[in-house]
Amino acid sequence: MASPIAGIDLGTTNSLIGVMDAGFPVLLADSDGERLTPSVVHFPATGEPLVGRAAARMRALDPAHTVYSIKRFMGRRAGEDAGAVSYEFAGARVRIGDREFSPEEISALILRKLKADAERALGQTIDRAVITVPAYFNDAQRAATKAAGELAGFTVERILNEPTAAALAYGLDKLRDRAKIAVYDFGGGTFDISLLELNQGVFQVLSTNGDTRLGGDDLDAALIADCGLRIADWEKRELVIAAKHRLSEEEFVEIPHGAEVYPLTRERLEELARPIIDRTRAHCLRALADAKLAPGELDAVILVGGQTRMPLIRRIVTEIFGRQPDTTQHPDEAVATGATLQAGVLSGAVQNIVLLDVTPLSLGIETFGGLMNVIIPRNSTIPLKAGELFTNAVAGQQAMLIHVLQGERELAKDNWPLGQFELPFEPAPKGQARVGVQFEIDANGILHVLVRDTQTGTEKKVEMTSAVDVSDEAVEKMLEDSLEHAFDDVNARIFTEAKLKADELLPAVHAGLKKAGDLLTETERTEIQTRQKEVEAAIAIGAAQPLKTAIAALDRATQGLATLLIEKAMSDAAR
Repeated sequence: MASPIAGIDLGTTNSLIGVMDAGFPVLLADSDGERLTPSVVHFPATGEPLVGRAAARMRALDPAHTVYSIKRFMGRRAGEDAGAVSYEFAGARVRIGDREFSPEEISALILRKLKADAERALGQTIDRAVITVPAYFNDAQRAATKAAGELAGFTVERILNEPTAAALAYGLDKLRDRAKIAVYDFGGGTFDISLLELNQGVFQVLSTNGDTRLGGDDLDAALIADCGLRIADWEKRELVIAAKHRLSEEEFVEIPHGAEVYPLTRERLEELARPIIDRTRAHCLRALADAKLAPGELDAVILVGGQTRMPLIRRIVTEIFGRQPDTTQHPDEAVATGATLQAGVLSGAVQNIVLLDVTPLSLGIETFGGLMNVIIPRNSTIPLKAGELFTNAVAGQQAMLIHVLQGERELAKDNWPLGQFELPFEPAPKGQARVGVQFEIDANGILHVLVRDTQTGTEKKVEMTSAVDVSDEAVEKMLEDSLEHAFDDVNARIFTEAKLKADELLPAVHAGLKKAGDLLTETERTEIQTRQKEVEAAIAIGAAQPLKTAIAALDRATQGLATLLIEKAMSDAAR
């Protein structure tokens, strides 16, 4: 019998694994009968690492050697947020005593345990998997997740966005055709909001937004600080978190605090949590704007992630979308269920469902003049290919520098560099070389750039795996800046493009005047020279629209000159 493809939710707090069984997604339990595996790894002084529930118990006893929330550090070049955890970082690697581990290696240990539990439950080998990631994971974070899966012994068939997986879990039997839904996923360490549409069995992501460093961990930190606990008080910390969970069902709890008892009400918890949860509001509104949808056009709002059991989150979601969220799915298991269904699609166990994701930010290259030339606009459906043909901007140029960018601004300098490389070609007059640039985003959301010299067939293909080492606040700021500076950016592009044309036109006009000699009347020559000066003045002041107007006027003024030069060339050739 063929080995099934596993669906895996590799979560910040907990992870799950499932397979399709007789047409149904089944999430598999460990030897203790538990489906949720804590995403925690403990490294004892001797012996093999502990993973899962046994490791989670060591978090209070030996926090310096217990790694949790590793998902927050996947694909990053340095240990950002390292102060929020109890273990040490050496650059981008976790330091445990005299040993160091990459986030991928630690995630692989979690995945390896899931693999072993599934194989024990099924009695057969499982070596293929679909693994989920937050929708806002960048290229490097997706590549790191895939690498972790491969280290654990899986062939990773698909990297799947978590909100999309959840929508797949809900959508099979609950949504009518062309239904539009919002998936609000507030987990332990990440937040995602995605808007999707179901159309004849096809789930298409209309827009996505989120923050890879916003989640239940932030609520825990605020609550612990309010309780006056030191970060080293890990045993008490676990009591505080357990109390937070209880307050989803109860109005009042008491937390043992030394010789005293710390009283905690749901009202106080919500007072601390509201500023954190309110940060999700802007992401939701931007996702709606990107999808060109009003809240009233949605057919359902889905909650995903254990933290969404919190009554305050459900009230805020109702405020944002103007409707009660659908809570029929198990919030901890929806993503894993969807991943398992997608695994079933890939293996052929599930029919008539196609999954289409989108790319959250525009991708392009820098062109002459420092402009951003978009090849794949943001919110384009993936997987996809797109490309353009470019030419050399300088005579005799022997190579083209391909500077790959990600972002929403008009000028290259305002976007994020993803990488750069050169493609050599034979020297050619200006505008005669032809270089094709093709972007391909695969089903995992990873960008491949293919560049080919059309004359010789010489080509390079590069996978863009370098991280954009900025915070999600910076992502949010860039999107805000693209709106705030839209007018200035467009003017800057217009001016740059016009100046490039002027830089070609002015020398040509100067040479033409010299060649024309006395073929031009004094009035004609004066008119052309006046228009030349207007172009030069517009360049000097950096004015976009005046420069365009001046270039157009110079074009009109030199039409007669162009005709004279053509006639002169024909006459000279006939002699």
